[in-house]
Amino acid sequence: MASRLTVPEYVAGVRAADRAVLGRAFTLMESTRPQDRELARQVLEALQPYAGGSIRVGLSGVPGVGKSTFLEAMGCRLIDRGHRVAVLAVDPTSDVSGGSILGDKTRMGELSRREEAFVRPSPTSGRLGGVAGATRECLLVCEAAGFDVVFIETVGVGQSETAVAGMVDSFLVLMLAGAGDDLQGIKRGILEVADVLAIQKADGDNRDRAQAARRELGSALRLLRGHADWSPPVLACSALTGDGLDEVWAAVLSHRDHLQESGQLASKRSEQLLAWMHHLVEQRILDDFRRSTKVAAAELGELVRRGKLWPAAAADALLARFEGGDHGGD
Repeated sequence: MASRLTVPEYVAGVRAADRAVLGRAFTLMESTRPQDRELARQVLEALQPYAGGSIRVGLSGVPGVGKSTFLEAMGCRLIDRGHRVAVLAVDPTSDVSGGSILGDKTRMGELSRREEAFVRPSPTSGRLGGVAGATRECLLVCEAAGFDVVFIETVGVGQSETAVAGMVDSFLVLMLAGAGDDLQGIKRGILEVADVLAIQKADGDNRDRAQAARRELGSALRLLRGHADWSPPVLACSALTGDGLDEVWAAVLSHRDHLQESGQLASKRSEQLLAWMHHLVEQRILDDFRRSTKVAAAELGELVRRGKLWPAAAADALLARFEGGDHGGD
């Protein structure tokens, strides 16, 4: 087993973008062990002066829209232009095995092999919102390692939009035309958090449908967000052919410039730090609750399963034990 790294060793390795140390740093950030939490906090505090300089982009879209294909094409394109690109690809966790399901790193083979790129699949570990528990921490590690563009790819659409929007500068949503993702199937929440929208797979026979969907969605956005200070552009692109990718990236940069010029970028990131604090408090209380009431939860759970105890009564009993410090024998 590799020896435990010290804080200075983590900092030196991350700053040098040493892939072995980066991998260990991410594992440390994702650990829930109390001793690892404290070390992770010290490492993050030491790395903080070197973080914050990247363009942070959230990416979401329905399954099958081609998020990984888009990221690989866009990432390689940006690297060719002198950028260093990190991708935090949040994988759903299997309820059976506990491991990641999608394996995004294997679906971005070319990008993963580039020296200027780093792709990290992170399991959600059962957390709500389609976002890994340590995504914010891993984002700062990537920035401290010198990656000046960081993408956070989420799974599906739903809670993940608002969760990721609270971590990034710009939120990009990929959509499909003519595949059950027309306007009537679009959740209002997606349109409310999106900063840039792109109709993906706008190539071949689907090109005309993509352009029609782009116009329709643009009209809907003008009605929904007509008084906002930023009107999200709706574009069409193809990760397969590369058409439209430059326009999509230009739109992301335009949105970030808008935030900087209006002073919203600094305030947005400050609010994100505050939200991070609240998230940590909530998650640690929940983790402590699960750990300390594990025995009692099993006992009461069996009574609930057999119909001998009402779920609300069992929940009240567990909370009372947790708040009273009676942790069911742990």
